[in-house]
Amino acid sequence: MKNIVLTIAFFSLVLTAKSQNASVEKSVFGIQTGSFGIWGHSELKLANQIALRGELGFDINNGKSDFYPDTSFLLTSVITVEPRWYYNLNKRESKSKQIDGNNGNFFSLKTSYHPDLLVVSNSDESINVVTDISIIPTWGIRRNIGKYFNYETGIGVGYIHYFAKNEGFPKDKGETAINLHLRIGYRF
Repeated sequence: MKNIVLTIAFFSLVLTAKSQNASVEKSVFGIQTGSFGIWGHSELKLANQIALRGELGFDINNGKSDFYPDTSFLLTSVITVEPRWYYNLNKRESKSKQIDGNNGNFFSLKTSYHPDLLVVSNSDESINVVTDISIIPTWGIRRNIGKYFNYETGIGVGYIHYFAKNEGFPKDKGETAINLHLRIGYRF
């Protein structure tokens, strides 16, 4: 009887230790699309629950603004760096739910820069993008659909700064920014 109790205790410790070591993957590469653009991304492991996401892509904007009054469609390049904390990996693993491909809930600090590299619009005139940088704390989830496909959604409120003086406007502009995304993707 003593051996049985010791065996059960040993396996309980092993299972408990394993569940406390849930980790993001060493690297994840993929593409995602949503109603506001298309992006290629890479996530690199920094710690067990922290990954650094880098993203290159194109954002679709409603061009109607102070900067683009005659444009209703604007596709601009975007560079994003986003540290992510996947906070519920241990809980998901303890419930035998998937965590591969960094499948879980996360908090992040999404930092995006829109340079004047590539612009597509419905305007007949040549458009120079007013570059901007945004920093938006975000909460989100990622879930797998099969082995390679996934979906991701997130919401956050932060700040965006437009460098309007560089394009001839009288002053720069800063305002509240919202990150609301719903994306479907493919993981390589």
